[in-house]
Amino acid sequence: MLVVGAGPSGAAAAYWLAARGHRVLVVEKKRFPRDKTCGDGLTPRAVRQLHDMGLAGELARYQRYDGLRSMGHGMTLELAWPAHPDFPSYGYVVRRRDLDGMVATRAAQAGATVRTGAEAVAPVVDGGFVTGALVRDGDSGATERVTARYTVVADGANSRFGRALGTARDRTYPLGMAIRGYFRSPRHDDPWIESHLDIRDRHGNHLPGYGWIFPVGDGTVNVGVGLLSTFAGWKSVNTSRLMEAFCEVVPATWGIGPETSCGPPTGGRLPTGGSVTPRVGPSFVVVGDAAGSVNPFNGEGISLAYETGRLAADAVDLALGTGDGLALRTYEQRLEEVYGLYFKTARLFVRAIGNPAVMRELVRVGMHSRPLMEWVLRIMANLLRPDEVGPAEAAYKVLSQLVRMAPASV
Repeated sequence: MLVVGAGPSGAAAAYWLAARGHRVLVVEKKRFPRDKTCGDGLTPRAVRQLHDMGLAGELARYQRYDGLRSMGHGMTLELAWPAHPDFPSYGYVVRRRDLDGMVATRAAQAGATVRTGAEAVAPVVDGGFVTGALVRDGDSGATERVTARYTVVADGANSRFGRALGTARDRTYPLGMAIRGYFRSPRHDDPWIESHLDIRDRHGNHLPGYGWIFPVGDGTVNVGVGLLSTFAGWKSVNTSRLMEAFCEVVPATWGIGPETSCGPPTGGRLPTGGSVTPRVGPSFVVVGDAAGSVNPFNGEGISLAYETGRLAADAVDLALGTGDGLALRTYEQRLEEVYGLYFKTARLFVRAIGNPAVMRELVRVGMHSRPLMEWVLRIMANLLRPDEVGPAEAAYKVLSQLVRMAPASV
């Protein structure tokens, strides 16, 4: 087995395959520790996956938070993570430079071979089947051919390896944009992550996105702005200026300003909602950001990376166990079962809030209703309960029924 990329999805796939006794080689271009543009927040879904990989003790060393503090229209709501039968009622904030190395190390402890500083520069294709990759050593520059029965493509949002195999993003799907930086703050160990819903452009128009402040617990906070490409003129938005404007209006108690900045912010774009296809080939599967596995509701992708990596490992394990490569198709089937309707509903929602008037009214109404915002939190974080039909589940059911009647392209 070859895994291209040792980020969240690749490391998770490698762990689950190695834990089942398979020989796994992971190649990662960078060396750990290495940084990634990210909000660093781990939702209860992500925490569940990390616990399942035996990392509960490691996680406990980092900043734990109890829920979301939502701010907008001059109002503040503190929303605890909802109780759920499958997920914990808390999350963590862990810098990606720490988190990714932790999970990759766990994969190695399970038996996977993790080679950092080694880039899979091109797939090797024989008779229409991917049989491995050309891997270049970062130190020597030497290139070798690595052979593998199956390949997991997990090289991130840009996914050069995936594109070489023909993957492409459906440009009708929403695209996420984000920028973040670190600041020293006296509130670095606040027990809530904070979301600001009044994001505006230079003309004062509401934008479909949010600003965030995530306490890291090490003397710093992660501050950023996330947007979606569902409004007119999104290409003209200068995210650096938007970030500066956001930092100027956050509560002064955070102590955020040029003098407390830990360095220039970094940004990037993320394909959302499973917008990248194909996700399965004759002898390969595509996972995580490389497959566009980012939640359109909130731009969160770490939990989906772990989950898709695990689902891919299930499919590859089945293919290896049965000797039938067609078993890889079960990965696509499971993606549709777990995320298909949810992603479609999310895409419809984020298109609606691309209208500034709709976005403004939703924020205004929502901030005046704690029950409504609690429902929204459950839906947006994909924490709906399978064992009951509460208000959030009922609201989502209505939305999903409408979506089922919408065109397939929604």
